[in-house]
Amino acid sequence: MTWEDKQSGPPKYGMLVPVGGGDPIPLLKDRLLIGRRDSCDIALRFPNVSGQHCRMTVEQGYWFVKDLGSRNGTKVDGKSIVRKRLDPRCRIAFAKHEYRLEYEPQDLGAFGPPPADDEHIEELMRNSLVDRAGIGRRSAADPSKNRNLADD
Repeated sequence: MTWEDKQSGPPKYGMLVPVGGGDPIPLLKDRLLIGRRDSCDIALRFPNVSGQHCRMTVEQGYWFVKDLGSRNGTKVDGKSIVRKRLDPRCRIAFAKHEYRLEYEPQDLGAFGPPPADDEHIEELMRNSLVDRAGIGRRSAADPSKNRNLADD
């Protein structure tokens, strides 16, 4: 008997389907704590999953995931993330345990284009404030790239 047989259709918020086989995990609320602890909404009892690994929330009809400083990280489609929008059928990995996220944004209230992803902010934040301002260290190897700040 599958989850859908026990309920009247698929879970409203979708499901996590283990890549490589296994029972799907129904998403029963619009805000979920995922980790190894029994107190988590979704308890993944693997030693390499942190006690409180990440949080998933529905925003404007789309799932978003935020890593909570887990030791082994959270990846979306193979890329490490801090916070990211989860598009339908994307792959999400908690430590090394990979799942495919199945849901329909329209069922969760989405309309129009998807909400902005935080990926560009994450990329920007990887650089120092000095580099983002364009006043990084001067290059001794290539002085032609140095800007004379007094000319600005």
